[in-house]
Amino acid sequence: MKNFTQTLKTPIFLFALLIVSNVFAQSVANYDVSITTIWNTTDHTSVPGNAHWSDLIGATHNTENEFVDLGVFATLGIKNVAEGGDNGAITNEINSVITAGRADQLLQDDFPFAAVSTAGFTGLQVSEDFPFITLVSMVAPSPDWFIAVNSLNLRSGNNAINNGWKDTFTLDVFAYDSGTDSGTNYTSSDNPNAPVPVFMITGFPINGNKMATITFTYNSSTLSVENFNSVKKVEIYPNPSYGIVNIKTSGANSVALASIYDVLGKHVGNFKNITQSDKFKINTSNFKDGIYVLKLSLTDGSIVSRKLILN
Repeated sequence: MKNFTQTLKTPIFLFALLIVSNVFAQSVANYDVSITTIWNTTDHTSVPGNAHWSDLIGATHNTENEFVDLGVFATLGIKNVAEGGDNGAITNEINSVITAGRADQLLQDDFPFAAVSTAGFTGLQVSEDFPFITLVSMVAPSPDWFIAVNSLNLRSGNNAINNGWKDTFTLDVFAYDSGTDSGTNYTSSDNPNAPVPVFMITGFPINGNKMATITFTYNSSTLSVENFNSVKKVEIYPNPSYGIVNIKTSGANSVALASIYDVLGKHVGNFKNITQSDKFKINTSNFKDGIYVLKLSLTDGSIVSRKLILN
């Protein structure tokens, strides 16, 4: 499992720009995501000696069934993942959807080579604007089979708990046929067929049994603009700043920690408010000129993010 900020480069940049240009517009949640595969002779008939999984790939997005849909023909990206574990085409599809504004980040991690294996993301940031997550990986070897988490909505609908985000939960993950090869067993020879719609594999050899579980561990979330009144007022001045930045909060809800990130999402500094005073100064004179994201962790557990310009 990889640290999310190290795994994603362009998506983090896009996310940082989203925060900088539209602070407090929507809530953002932080999750650890872990998917562990299951492959055994009891549930899945047999386990080939070279059983493994292709690199996990997917995206967070805002339209259901954007990349895969039961009862609909597979895209080239899904076909290539399912038949050969090739992520090239689906990467292009995801990037096109990001450009179109229906997704905001590409997700990818590798499974260690084994029948039972684990992949995922640490510190995954999910925006309320893009609350669905889709992840796929090839069942390898197989004719054209893949496991999928499709358009899972991480919003709970209850803003009173976790700012509307689902708490920690685990789901079963099942295998699907992309409908592009008529092979009937894991090691069947290539046998392309006229495409049929994607369907769940309920018969031999998988028998409708789960082939993985996925766990979303909720870590934290920021408040959306609708919930902003529950956070005490925060003032940051001067901004732009030439070195010293003043942070002022109202009431007892002071800043506990101020963290600074550059526009690529790289963490570049922390400042602790040791006295927990409602007036807090940080010295940024050692930072390069530019645009940053100032993340403020308040004493009530809430998190506030603001654009910070250093000259």
